[in-house]
Amino acid sequence: MELKPGMSAIVTGGASGIGRAISLALAKKGLFVTVLDFSEESGKDAVFLIEKENARFHQNLRIPSSMYIKCDVTNSRDVAAAFEKHMMTYGSLDICVNSAGIASQVLFHRDETDGSSTWRRTVNVNLVAVIECTRLAILNMRSAKRPGVVINIASASGLYPMYGDPIYSGSKGGVVLFSRSLAPLKREGIRVNVLCPEFVQTDLGSMVDRRYINAVGGFLSMDMVVNGALELITDESKAGACLWITKRQGLEYWPTAAEEKKYMVRSLKSKKSFTYIPPSKIQVPDTFEKVVVHTLTHNFRSATKIVRTQLSLPIKSQHALVKIIYAGVNASDVNYSSGRYFSGNTKEVAKRLPFDAGFEAVGLIAAVGKHVDLRVGTPVALLTFGSYAEFTEVPAKHLLPVPRPDAEVVSMLTSGLTASIALEKAGKLTSGEVVLVTAAAGGTGQFAVQLAKLAGNKVVATCGGESKAELLRSLGADRVIDYKKENIKDVLKNEFPKGVDIIYESVGGDMFNLCLNALAVYGRLVVIGMVSQYQGEHGWRPLSYTGLCEKILAKSQTVAGFFLNHYSRFWSEHINRMFDLYSSGKLKVAVDPKKFLGLAAVADAVEHLHSGQSLGKVVVCIDPAFAQQASRL
Repeated sequence: MELKPGMSAIVTGGASGIGRAISLALAKKGLFVTVLDFSEESGKDAVFLIEKENARFHQNLRIPSSMYIKCDVTNSRDVAAAFEKHMMTYGSLDICVNSAGIASQVLFHRDETDGSSTWRRTVNVNLVAVIECTRLAILNMRSAKRPGVVINIASASGLYPMYGDPIYSGSKGGVVLFSRSLAPLKREGIRVNVLCPEFVQTDLGSMVDRRYINAVGGFLSMDMVVNGALELITDESKAGACLWITKRQGLEYWPTAAEEKKYMVRSLKSKKSFTYIPPSKIQVPDTFEKVVVHTLTHNFRSATKIVRTQLSLPIKSQHALVKIIYAGVNASDVNYSSGRYFSGNTKEVAKRLPFDAGFEAVGLIAAVGKHVDLRVGTPVALLTFGSYAEFTEVPAKHLLPVPRPDAEVVSMLTSGLTASIALEKAGKLTSGEVVLVTAAAGGTGQFAVQLAKLAGNKVVATCGGESKAELLRSLGADRVIDYKKENIKDVLKNEFPKGVDIIYESVGGDMFNLCLNALAVYGRLVVIGMVSQYQGEHGWRPLSYTGLCEKILAKSQTVAGFFLNHYSRFWSEHINRMFDLYSSGKLKVAVDPKKFLGLAAVADAVEHLHSGQSLGKVVVCIDPAFAQQASRL
């Protein structure tokens, strides 16, 4: 639904907290807003602010641009009269936001009264009133024969138990399932959706034990909640949708794909979708080919060669043999081929030669050793050395089961995991800040842009070229700086004079210096790489940054390095989180359109990545025959 001046809305609990914020947001779009609330003083104050917001849309009107109606939402007569007055004044109802809510003042199991003034009233305000207001909204939308949207404000505690207030949690859980069950009303043009934020700094939120709030990372910003409500209102595809809002993951639709699988026999949305069915048997050859590093140099093509090797059977205990389908290409492939990932001097590292190349892949379990629970045919991801190979044997504990062995999944491994974990752990990602991502159209940058945006931040992205800029805009970047057309330093100085709060930096060299100078007070600069320094006549040459200590000390800034291998304990959690976002459509994965087929194309793929021409994640299809077969299913 497109919000236009002249449309009208009713907001219960609209005098304070979330209801007030949504009322003001609707007023900014020129909507007439009726505020239903029990507090007369707060209600009149809210209407005054609403009229200021929408004054430019409504001049010389005979009707008020906003109304306050004193109303106890548990009194059905009060509510019916309020809806009737709104319809008489504005002629129709386009949006109803049911935001009125209270918490229990007494613990349920310690309440020795009949509950009429405690838990029964909580249920009546939080659930019964929402049902009644939703019913009246639907009736009025039908009578006007116009499409409409109902947004019911529930809570994250309606999705997960809130032990400190089971009545509140139960009532909000009721709102969630009640709202989701009304999805079929979309056939009549009426959409009912539910919003489930975690703790927001309102009068109600301030009653919650601070320990709970600290455990989830602090209060949500009100802007995130308002943005969620507006998304549910304006997105015509959302009917019966439940939008969960957290500081950890931003806006996420519930249930996630993983949760839905637990109880849905077949999703109504997936009649045309295809579920990957793994093969029950995979032919295991006597020999296979792989890429090995045979000499130490940053020139990957010169450093590597393809060799054929004997397949060792049986598979060792607690190990599995994986048939590689797709392997991911990384900027650090050239550091690995030069021996930088091994400790010791050049002579000591040279003694390791030859060693297997490649960091990441997705494939299928081809055979297993003793004490391995994984079945043959199971799709898995691996982040181990030796991924540029037709087959590889690895400890089973290092394998991550995945839904499908796709190029999109391998893109989420090194690149996606680096962005997700680095932003959370090193960048201390929160909401309402400015986040800068350098080389943003690359394999990892694309994820950093989207995850920062999903968390409720303003995202600035740098790139080189219009096709990359177009990709970044499609991923939600608020400001794209194409360094081929604009000077990055000038843009940051002029448009962000207070500096940038978080910088996700992978370029190094002059770009690192530029980013350091653009960092705000308390800013966090996360270094995940320095691709501009990886290659050259003399290889990777360290640079000195004069005055670094003085700069970060003066503004209480943090410069943090991030190496994915040090955070392996978080891999499974974050890959599952990203795949849920991807499955629900909240996260997009850009795979470079250039096709690289077979092991012979690995060196070409590495050079393509370092050419600066790549767009998204560069991936090599190790087994083109299998990929073609899967794509036809």
